[in-house]
Amino acid sequence: MANMNNMMRQAQALQRKLMEAQDELAELEVSGSAGGGMVTATVTGAGELRGIEIVPNVVDPDDVELLQDMVTAAVNEALRSAKQLEQERLGGLTSGMGLPPGLL
Repeated sequence: MANMNNMMRQAQALQRKLMEAQDELAELEVSGSAGGGMVTATVTGAGELRGIEIVPNVVDPDDVELLQDMVTAAVNEALRSAKQLEQERLGGLTSGMGLPPGLL
């Protein structure tokens, strides 16, 4: 019974640490860019889009598709960076649990 209580305490402590790490991730920001920096997207470590910056001379009314592609590429790069940051921050907490990669 004492072993079970110890496991429960460890699980609760891990849950608190995970919640704290997730709160920290929500405050951190990472960016991705496309078109040589013509479009930059910023997201939180939790994957929430915070903003998109577009250099004014990249806006061409005759080629909206290019701008759309650059925005998409910048957002995707920023989201990949956020996912990597999340794995770095949370991976150490969950590594000893035997969970499948990417579960948390």
